Amino acid sequence: MELQVTNSPFTQEQVELLNRLLPQLGEYQKIWLSGYLTAAQGTTVISGLASAPEAAQITSAAPQAAPVSKDVTVLFGSQTGNSHGLAKKLSKKLEEQGFQVSLSSMGDFKSNNLKKVENLFIVVSTHGEGEPPDSAIPFHEFLHSKRAPQLQNLRYSVLALGDTSYEFFCQTGKDFDQRLEELGGTPVVPRVDCDVDFDEPAAEWMNQVLNALNQAEGASSSAGLATGTTGAATSNAESQYSRSNPYRAEILENLNLNGRGSDRETRHIELSLEGSDLQYEPGDSLGIYPENHPRLVDELIEACGWNAGELVPVGKNGEQQTVREALLRYYEITVLTKPLLTQIAELTDHTGLKELLNAGHEEALRSYINESDLLDLVQDYQLKGVSADKLIPLFRKIPARLYSIASSPNAYPGEVHITVRTVRYETKGRNRYGVCSVQLAERLQSGDELPIYIQHNDNFKLPENPETPIIMIGPGTGVAPFRAFLGEREESGAEGKSWLFYGDQHFSTDFLYQLEWQKWLKDGVLTRMDVAFSRDTDKKVYVQHRMLEKSKELYAWLQEGAAVYVCGDEKKMAHDVHNALLTILEQEGGLSPEAAAEYLTSLQQQKRYQRDVY
Repeated sequence: MELQVTNSPFTQEQVELLNRLLPQLGEYQKIWLSGYLTAAQGTTVISGLASAPEAAQITSAAPQAAPVSKDVTVLFGSQTGNSHGLAKKLSKKLEEQGFQVSLSSMGDFKSNNLKKVENLFIVVSTHGEGEPPDSAIPFHEFLHSKRAPQLQNLRYSVLALGDTSYEFFCQTGKDFDQRLEELGGTPVVPRVDCDVDFDEPAAEWMNQVLNALNQAEGASSSAGLATGTTGAATSNAESQYSRSNPYRAEILENLNLNGRGSDRETRHIELSLEGSDLQYEPGDSLGIYPENHPRLVDELIEACGWNAGELVPVGKNGEQQTVREALLRYYEITVLTKPLLTQIAELTDHTGLKELLNAGHEEALRSYINESDLLDLVQDYQLKGVSADKLIPLFRKIPARLYSIASSPNAYPGEVHITVRTVRYETKGRNRYGVCSVQLAERLQSGDELPIYIQHNDNFKLPENPETPIIMIGPGTGVAPFRAFLGEREESGAEGKSWLFYGDQHFSTDFLYQLEWQKWLKDGVLTRMDVAFSRDTDKKVYVQHRMLEKSKELYAWLQEGAAVYVCGDEKKMAHDVHNALLTILEQEGGLSPEAAAEYLTSLQQQKRYQRDVY
């Protein structure tokens, strides 16, 4: 039945709006809206009913029609730790409001219990090209299988983390949201998709979740709104320095690890944590907020025809900086994204740019985004003359760079070390720079400071049992966390066997931390080491080839309960290593391809196969 002007207090325009909205609402959404309006105004209101008199007759019964359980399940799927950190924040806020919270990694969650869950909140990142994080794969597969149950009693919401520079932005979160609704679940609040600067949208989503739960059980709106400040105060009390409040750490050492004649430059950076109270464990990462290359900033300002001293807004608090300062320290200018190109096309009404964004040009758009930066865009599409105050606010905040920590806190108290490969290359006739790596290599030295924070990663940790054998596979800078692992094992006196597979280009110039590995081999901290220097032989040899050469021994270690760790390039190396492990299981264990895949999945679930890949 529709609302009629004659029996309601609404104008004709309001009636038309309501009649378009009400048929789209589910029962839980109607109850939520009713509770919200009742709490906010203290009046008798309920949505989705024919008239005010009818609404008045049943308002008092509506909130009891679907009582909300105080039991809440929060699941996270995290590759680097961001989703885990946000899931913990949400859990703490829920507990402060009296909810009983079960917080779990998707990898630890028993899928058969999903049918019993009434309130489910998912925080999940998207890894690689639209893939779930390693820990989320089993739950993702279960939910999309025929074994997934119907979930008509489920209320849920999804917070999706992603990066708009990737084609399949927040795809895993979208997958979960769509599938839960297909199975009968009801969204408590709409899914929120976050770009790399996720703090504000994530906080807003959490407050919406709290408000929805509180309103649904008849709580006042003020209780839900108060949770934002409560949660923030608790978070700050836990740690003074964080992703949103980085610590300015002094650089103690900045060394090039490569020998003379190498065509690579790898920096070993040691930073002081004295006075910061920052804590980390081997397997965690260090976040660094970098600055753009001054040369690129000046070239972009010139190409746009801007005044470097003009003031432009930064952030959402009304703060202003000069164009040069904003481009140097606040905005990202080296990465293009489809949303950014779409906004610029709309702002400029540029036909060529709109054509690139049209359907049918996906491959050309993908190539352009991968190969170009903002300076290319301005030059290629003649954007000179677009004012700074209109164009710059479209840019996203420069994201932090994450580096695997290369030190044990027990071996180097008050310090944190990282290993960074300097990125330089030429394309389209212009030199390009890795934003953070070149800043470290060219513009920072001992005594300078860097804004940093610790990114905890529970998905890449040493075994709890110090006697468990470990197999570490880390070519190039991927070896960094294994320096931390072995340093920690040396300090703790762990007796478990350890095996390192390491690779790079040349033995003579590119053997990172060579003396330390040799010392650990001599002292027994490192049991064995196999190396692959790809440019020292006629046929290129990589770590996966060394693994296959040692397949019998490696399989024996797996049978003894060894944990496998992989760190480094996700696009090629990690896939090659994964395939090598499958081959070893098939050859040495006599497993079928399907059984070998299940074996590795089982290792992941047991946390005996962990990856820190990027």
